[in-house]
Formats: sequence, structure tokens, C-alpha cells
Amino acid sequence: MKTAVLYARVSTLEQNCDLQLEDLRHYARQRFECVREYVDRGISGTQRQRPQLDALMKDARKRMFAVVLVWKFDRFARSLKHLIDSLEEFRALGIDFISYTEGIDTTTPSGQLLFHVVGAVAQFERDLIAERVRAGMAHARAMGKRIGRPRAQVDLDRVVTLREQGRSLREIAHNLKIPVSRVRRALANTPAKQPDPV
Repeated sequence: MKTAVLYARVSTLEQNCDLQLEDLRHYARQRFECVREYVDRGISGTQRQRPQLDALMKDARKRMFAVVLVWKFDRFARSLKHLIDSLEEFRALGIDFISYTEGIDTTTPSGQLLFHVVGAVAQFERDLIAERVRAGMAHARAMGKRIGRPRAQVDLDRVVTLREQGRSLREIAHNLKIPVSRVRRALANTPAKQPDPV
């Protein structure tokens, strides 16, 4: 028998989760071994930080259960993107997801189809974002803008002085807070010091 956890949420402290939990417990008893309930009380669905949902996701990553059972999608996810991301993560972890009132159950063939659709939507969204980023960078380059972090300024005199003191390239880089490659390049471009005339 698969292990399952229940998740319930209400937006205000005046509300309670009894209706959600009663339905979920009854459903879970028939099919699963229920190992834990995660309940967020008085927390809006749009809030990013939900202590019990965060704990559920943390336990999911440790693979402490095989099924997540919720009363309704909107009790679980704060947005469509959050729902898609969460379902994609559950799919990758091998965890099934059931939304009781909406009849979505990824332990069934039709539910597995939902996982595949969600995965395709998530990949499509990632591809769109990557495409927008590439287009934005190409446009910025066409406008003459430099892409990436600004180059670290190198105090050439200080580099040379530290090197003459016998410091290693790594020590100089650490001291001046610049990459070792910039120290090496600065020294390579420094004209060799001529010996003093006798």
C-alpha cells in the first residue's frame, strides 16, 4: 500500500479545515496508508511562504511518501505556474498527486496524461523564457550595449608592486578582489622592467 500525505489550507483563522480533512481522510483510508497531514491555517493562497506546504515539499524531496492528496487545486497552489512547477517536481520525484474534488489522480492512466501535459507545458514555458532572453541580448548587442558583468578595474601599479614583493597570482587576485586571469593578463601586458644603468 502506498504512503500518502494530506494537504489542507484555509485563508482565515475563523475558517477551519474540517470539511477538507474529513473528505481526504475518508478517501485516503480506502487506498493508502496515510502518514501525515500538513495544514496551513489563516494563510492566503497567494502567499509565497506557507510553513506546512514548505515542509511538505521538503519531505517530498526526501521521498518520505508516495502520494500527495489535496481537496482542490486552489487549496494547494498559489498560481497556475506554481501548480505546474510543483506537479513537474512531483513527477520527477516519482510522487503521485490527487486533487479530490476535481477528480485528478496521477495514479491512473488519465492522471498520468495530466503529468505529461504539465511536463510539456513546463518545458514550453522554459523554452519561451530562453527565447525571450536570447532575443533581448541580441537586441542589446545590436544597440551597442555590453552584455554581462562590467570588467573589474585593475590597478596595474599595485599588481606589479605586489608581484615584485614575491606575492603569488592568487594572493594578488585575492588582495585586489579581481580574478586571477585578470592579474595574469595585466602582468603579461606590462613591459619588462629595464635594468638600471651601471
